[in-house]
Amino acid sequence: MSRIVGARGFRLTAPGSPLAEYDFPPLDPAADQVVVEVAGCGVCHTDLGFAYDNVPTRHPLPLVLGHEIAGRVVAAGEKAQEWVGRSVIVPAVIPCGSCEACQAGRPTICRKQFMPGNDGDGGFASHAVVPARGLCAVPEALPPGLTLDMLAVVADAVTTPYEAILRAEVGVDDLVVVVGAGGIGGFGVQVAAAFGAVVVAIDVDDERLRLARSHGATLALNAKQMDIKAMKTSIRGLSRESGRGRVGLKIFEMSGTTAGQQTAFNLLDFGGYLAVVGFTPEKVELRLSNLMAFDATARGNWGCAPANYPKALALVLEGKVALEPFIERHPLDALPDLFAAAHRHEIKRRAIVGPLITSV
Repeated sequence: MSRIVGARGFRLTAPGSPLAEYDFPPLDPAADQVVVEVAGCGVCHTDLGFAYDNVPTRHPLPLVLGHEIAGRVVAAGEKAQEWVGRSVIVPAVIPCGSCEACQAGRPTICRKQFMPGNDGDGGFASHAVVPARGLCAVPEALPPGLTLDMLAVVADAVTTPYEAILRAEVGVDDLVVVVGAGGIGGFGVQVAAAFGAVVVAIDVDDERLRLARSHGATLALNAKQMDIKAMKTSIRGLSRESGRGRVGLKIFEMSGTTAGQQTAFNLLDFGGYLAVVGFTPEKVELRLSNLMAFDATARGNWGCAPANYPKALALVLEGKVALEPFIERHPLDALPDLFAAAHRHEIKRRAIVGPLITSV
């Protein structure tokens, strides 16, 4: 076991306050922990909720945020030595593996789970201490155009929609509607297409819709320019043309906004399936009786089971899910300004920060 000194990062000290520089004490991993030298950490909407929207972290502040982590293991406890020197993706939700929920096959609702940047210090730092269980190994030789820091988004932005699409049993007979084609939805569109579905992307940003159309979406609709009735008409037309989704659309809310959630629910029709993937602390007024009247289904998912990470990563390594057009990279020292810009909705792509990233 090695003791890591000189680690640094940025902590949230109080909601609404700027992120503050932080020098870690020496990092000594426990027997079942590893120290990951962070290559990249993605900025998620959930992080902004902690910082600006009074969403409470489970570990008291101050806390280093960040749960989308990719990097290299540089130290490990005695029970995790096999990970030293390996490149990994850290699951955003790390279950305990032994509780009733885990044993019942529901690891994402494990009440003893560890979420970096929520249950303990996360990845907006040079190093992160995390449990060794559930780590996703990354090949040392990556395909051209991929780097380890870019794979940070696999920790949540790729795997969370992957889990939702897997649970919905999406396949070649399905018409999938993704509401919100941004930081998560842009990947959700690609995953659904990789599963064989015909995909509709809905957003309010023309550039995001252009990207979605170039990466898996057959139809792209701007919700600012169409009402629900017009969207339904377009989607039904595509269903008739493609022969997909005739016994019910599969709708994935990935915007994490009240408007997006309202749109997704209002698109439900007979036999429809609604997956809630995006997060907002705001409330939405809905007529839940629509679920009964349409014999429809609604389901959420909190992250992704670690066992499914290798399959989601494979889609990226095989080129079925593109990362580069949907991300932007920033040095770790730019994080405070980047957080503020993201809060002002000035960041259009999934931002990744890392101590070794020197330019956008």
